[in-house]
Amino acid sequence: MAVTARIPTPLRRFTGDKADVEVSGGTVGEMIDNLEAQHPGIRQNLVDETGALRRFVNVYVNDEDIRFLDGTETPLRDGDSVTIVPAIAGGCSPGPGYAS
Repeated sequence: MAVTARIPTPLRRFTGDKADVEVSGGTVGEMIDNLEAQHPGIRQNLVDETGALRRFVNVYVNDEDIRFLDGTETPLRDGDSVTIVPAIAGGCSPGPGYAS
């Protein structure tokens, strides 16, 4: 079954700068494997050597966080939208004289 994978900007170098990629898979894990087959090199940025999602990668199926579903075993249906979002960290400490 075909789903649309939404690719974050930092990973579009693997997809020829495509933001949306059609890919098949019955589960999120299968979709990631098939995404790798179509766009070599992308998988290592999504999962670790054991196949678990990297801590800084968030994946949503139709706006539902797969961490609260079945993780990479979350089933997919034809036409689903899978959004890959890298976690963003950072910020700065307020300087001297900052009043909240």
